[in-house]
Amino acid sequence: MYTRALFARLEAKPGKEEAVAKFLETGLQLANQESTTPVWFALRLGPSTFGVFDAFADETGRQAHLNGPIAQALMAQAPELFAAPPGIEPIDVLGAKVPRG
Repeated sequence: MYTRALFARLEAKPGKEEAVAKFLETGLQLANQESTTPVWFALRLGPSTFGVFDAFADETGRQAHLNGPIAQALMAQAPELFAAPPGIEPIDVLGAKVPRG
């Protein structure tokens, strides 16, 4: 059961929308390397608004992700790509339907 999650809302700078999309697409490779990040989605919410949703089995997994390579890359690229600092919200998962692996 996934009990913890994160949602990051990202607003691209004007003209940087496709660069943000490409950046998030490459994030999948990093997410696949994180054993404590079993669920990861990069989202396009609107023309210049993006998001990342990920879920974890516990708080340890969430903290490992927040201190991992995806978070570091996100913060390193933030000044160039985003109109404002990423808004990262911790979320408690109340229920989930996911394929069993």
